Amino acid sequence: MQATPVKRIGVRREDRSKWERRVPITPGIARYLRDEHGIEVFVQPSPIRVFDHAEYEAHGAVVREDLSDCPIVFAVKEIPPSFFRPGGAYVFFSHVIKGQSYNMPMLRRLLELGCTLIDYEKVIDDQGKRLIFFGRHAGLAGMIETLHALGKRLRWEGVSNPFELICHAHEYRDLAEAKRAVAAAGEFIRSEGLPAQAAPLTVGITGYGNVARGAWEILDLLPVEVIEPGQLSDVVDGPGASKYVVYATTFKEQHIVEPLEGEFDCLKYYDCPDNFRPIFEKALPYLSVIVNGIYWDARYPRLVTKAALQRLWESGQSAGALPRLKVIGDISCDIEGSIECTVKATEPEEPCFVYNPLTGAAVDGCEGDGLVVMAVDILPSELPRDASEDFSRVLKEYIPAIVDADLDAPFDQLALPAPIKRAVIVHRGELTPDYEYLRRYLE
Repeated sequence: MQATPVKRIGVRREDRSKWERRVPITPGIARYLRDEHGIEVFVQPSPIRVFDHAEYEAHGAVVREDLSDCPIVFAVKEIPPSFFRPGGAYVFFSHVIKGQSYNMPMLRRLLELGCTLIDYEKVIDDQGKRLIFFGRHAGLAGMIETLHALGKRLRWEGVSNPFELICHAHEYRDLAEAKRAVAAAGEFIRSEGLPAQAAPLTVGITGYGNVARGAWEILDLLPVEVIEPGQLSDVVDGPGASKYVVYATTFKEQHIVEPLEGEFDCLKYYDCPDNFRPIFEKALPYLSVIVNGIYWDARYPRLVTKAALQRLWESGQSAGALPRLKVIGDISCDIEGSIECTVKATEPEEPCFVYNPLTGAAVDGCEGDGLVVMAVDILPSELPRDASEDFSRVLKEYIPAIVDADLDAPFDQLALPAPIKRAVIVHRGELTPDYEYLRRYLE
């Protein structure tokens, strides 16, 4: 009788940042994989991981340094090239699909060693919708950090405010505790109102995907009145605005750009962005806070340019008043991308800097002339336990199929679920057809 082959996978420790405490596979899912599918999970030790070694061992996982006998290794963030072994398969967020130059050496090494790369970011359904993501938790943590920054900024301006009740996202034990703190600030607004210097408070959220949904999940813990972008000027300049609510709106594509001619068509915008011009600048004077959660690349107009901010601040100088805009929470965090004044990424210990539109200077913290920019690029890591549990719960549905697949088969014969096969960027050391375009970045 032939013995059943041992199935094993590895979980690499995260070491790109001391704040990266997430895992792709939680202890509970490790037990599920072993008990239901006969898959043994081997986990590298880590001093910072949100789940400790004892939790993994109690659920039947093996904690050890060496993963060389694990044919497939899972991680969250990028893996250093020195870790790869010939013919290995790796599943992680590779951040190569835009041709990111800083990750081309990693991609090149995967090709040289004949490896296979599966990227969570490209696990999509037939409609192109992402299936495995941390986007909601980026939105959750990003909104918490943005409200915290608003509290500190108003305090620096000498304005006592309820957002001072909100801490950094990573200071809470879990999401539930963070939500209770935001809800307490909301109760204060309902009963006492916002200070006159901050009212009416207007918040614009760009996008309507997973990030935006997470941001709204936090914002809705405050007394929110939802308005359309076109109503912002009436709220700010007209009579009757309330200090007992936060006015919030969603900016979709038609609120960000307009066609050079004809009617707005979203599909035409994504296909031919050169035929559209940006219009978001018109909303800048009426927004107290911007929370940015849109996908952006260089083909598309920027949402907020440095020039637009300079004009806004010069206008304020002429009028003898500071602009209304206090904080930009740039959850997308593309450096000098859709928010051009995001001149650098930040970390949870110092999530903000003040950008001065008149000088271009950026100073860490929430104090100084200009506006506050929150630009943490690993926001889900601020809610590591909740984020890992949600992520792992979805990923577990695909792991058995990945483990059972013959990864040595030619790509056109590779028996993987369609969403996973779409995410195979490198197979046996070759770029797969959908990702052949990356060759120009490698060369």
